[in-house]
This record gives sequence, structure tokens and C-alpha cells, in this order.
Amino acid sequence: MSKSVEFFFDLGSPASYLAWTQLPELCARHAAQLVYRPMLLGGVFQATGNASPVMVPAKGRYMMLDLQRFAQRYGVAFGLPAGFPLNTLGLMRGLTGMQLQAPERFEALLALLFNALWAEQRALGDAQVLEQTLAAGGFDPQQFAELAAQVEVKQALKAATEEAVTRGVFGAPTCFVEGQMFFGQDRLDFVDQALR
Repeated sequence: MSKSVEFFFDLGSPASYLAWTQLPELCARHAAQLVYRPMLLGGVFQATGNASPVMVPAKGRYMMLDLQRFAQRYGVAFGLPAGFPLNTLGLMRGLTGMQLQAPERFEALLALLFNALWAEQRALGDAQVLEQTLAAGGFDPQQFAELAAQVEVKQALKAATEEAVTRGVFGAPTCFVEGQMFFGQDRLDFVDQALR
């Protein structure tokens, strides 16, 4: 039976972005399926009593330095978007809606949004910037907004977030391989090992 990696993430998490730059190739190497699991990190924090590392100034400074180190190791562009940390509720709802209703376009949308935020440092919390980014990437901003507003999409994102918490998730990214949980983009070596 083929293996899979469940990838719980939030677009607003820089560590999720870095993990995303590596996971498709890692999974391909092991003929494993990468299962994208959008969740709302703010909801996870609220449910678990956790908080972003940037809330502790010294920890936040170190984390940013460490993320830069990994970006250099991976050879990917990385920087903080304007307005960081940002409220990703609308983004995650729109992304979830695309996954549910047009799954063939989900990965292209995910790539567009992750790259816009972390490689190009676009302020996607600004509605006009988001609309311009979506249109330039070949997506209809109106359709994205409509998806994000659908009750079933909101419920699906909430349910995924609640499932993540139930399974022990306290931050992003979190990967599961055959029941084993791995937190953080700096644990991809263990994900790799679990797939062997």
C-alpha cells in the first residue's frame, strides 16, 4: 500500500511555506501521496493555548533568523510580507473552497498564494493586492470571494481545524505519516525517514 503525508498548514505560517517548498519533491522521491490539509492556525492556537513565536520578542527574532537559514539551505526566496502576522481567515476559506469545488486548480492556487506571500512579500491582507494577485495568476477574484463566503466551506475549514486539534496539532506545519506526528518544517528529515 502506498504511503501518504498529511500536511496541515496555514498560508500565514512562514514555516508552512518552507515545508511546502520541499514536501512535493520529498513525497515524489518515496512515491508517497501528499495530502493537503488546510487549517486555521489562529483556531489551533485558540484551542490549545499556544501562540505565535513572534509574541515573544527574543524567540521571534531567533525564529526569523532560523527561517532565513532554512530558506538559504533550500535555495528558495523568503521574506516577511507587509502586515505580518496576518489574519488568514479569508485566504484559508477561499483556498479550502477551491480544494473542495475545483480540486484540479487547488495546487496552482496554493502555489500562487504561498509564493505571493513569502517569495514576493505581497500584502495579501489588503483586498486590492489579493484581487490583483489572483487575477494575475489566472484566478477570478470574485469566484474566490464567493467560495470563501460559502457556509459549507466555512464549516469544512472549521472541521479540519478541529480535527487537527483532536489529533494533537498545536502549530503549523504539522505532518502525519502512518499515525506519526511531526511538527515543524525543520522535522522533514524525520518525515523522510518515516517514508523509507
